[in-house]
Amino acid sequence: MANLLDRARNILLTPKTEWPLIASETDTVSGLYTRYILILAALPVIASFVKMSLIGTGVPIFGVSIRVGIGLGLVQAVVTYGLSLLSVYVLALIIDALAPTFGGQKNPVQALKTAAYANTAGWVAGIAVVVPWVGGLIALAGSIYAAYLLYLGLPHTMRTPTDKAGGYTAVVFLIAFVLGIVIASIAGAIGGAASMGALSHGSGVEISTDNGTVTIDEGSLGKFEQMAKNMEAAGQKMEDAAKTGDTSAQQAALGEALGTMLGGTDGKTVEALKPEQIKPFVPDELGGLPRTSYNVERNTVMGLQIANGKGSYRDAAGERSLDLEITDTGGMKGLALFAGWALVQTEKESDQGYERVYDDGGMRAHEQWDTSSRSGTFDLIVADRFLVKLQGRGVEMDDIKKAAKSLDLSDLAALKNEGTKP
Repeated sequence: MANLLDRARNILLTPKTEWPLIASETDTVSGLYTRYILILAALPVIASFVKMSLIGTGVPIFGVSIRVGIGLGLVQAVVTYGLSLLSVYVLALIIDALAPTFGGQKNPVQALKTAAYANTAGWVAGIAVVVPWVGGLIALAGSIYAAYLLYLGLPHTMRTPTDKAGGYTAVVFLIAFVLGIVIASIAGAIGGAASMGALSHGSGVEISTDNGTVTIDEGSLGKFEQMAKNMEAAGQKMEDAAKTGDTSAQQAALGEALGTMLGGTDGKTVEALKPEQIKPFVPDELGGLPRTSYNVERNTVMGLQIANGKGSYRDAAGERSLDLEITDTGGMKGLALFAGWALVQTEKESDQGYERVYDDGGMRAHEQWDTSSRSGTFDLIVADRFLVKLQGRGVEMDDIKKAAKSLDLSDLAALKNEGTKP
């Protein structure tokens, strides 16, 4: 414990002198986990549990405080902790795979050192979530400082040239940010759905709920490992592209690496639909209202594509309206499916309205109604790729849903493999 505290203090206060020492040490994956990662990664998880289940969160000056039940809190804490430990290993694999691209040397143990010790700032700052008001800002500052620690460490652990450390850091930080979103989404969804606890189920995890069970099977857990393998393959392509000196090839390889993170675990890339392919799904009339405007477009960022079509529908008096948006998540379909409402089934109702998430004919549906404004939203995930969103004002919820179902959703689903490439 004394060694752990010394290391944590030194990496936070004197990182420029501590990183060379870290890089020179002989260590193992199991040693790094047992002596450092397992302990430090638990700090923000414990703090969050104390905050949400024991102290509560809310607005104390108004007498409002919300506490998650201890059972639910423990389930969410266990899930978050497990995913956090796994994410450190996945991030280390990614750091290792990217090393040659930025002039460094591949070394899995050094990569795990990098991921673990750079994360120290985020883990320690995560304790501050128990502090009202400013806790979130402190945690955010810790994440930013973690990026700085990563920048300082990469030249020592991965032997990357100093002038390339900035780009290396930017790519790794982006990927770490995506992993954070994934972890928060999964943990939040499971924590919100669970009511009785978690239990072992073969090689997977089963969470009991009010309406049955939420099961994360062995295959789902294995997707993290598959993603890491795909990322390693993408990293090899980046290494090969770097040797050629071809800037275009390097950019394409980097886009493929990001696509592996954002596009799922099937090892495929996806070209989003062309504007002319989306336009037919934005009809001239919808729900008895004429289309007053529309826009379709496709954008590409570092090889990742996403397409979007929008249509506005109004009556002459402007009292009734529908706004349609169809998104082809394309190369980012994996991330899109981690939308908070996409993972669980739920049903809430109050005097202000209601919200429901359910399966509707093989599609994940989300509907939300606001009684006071007499407005509602109906969302659908079609073929695990397309997001259909329809917002209505001055119309009934049944009319919004009926209008959404009048779209050619089966034809849209038939395009689920369009543009998919190995």
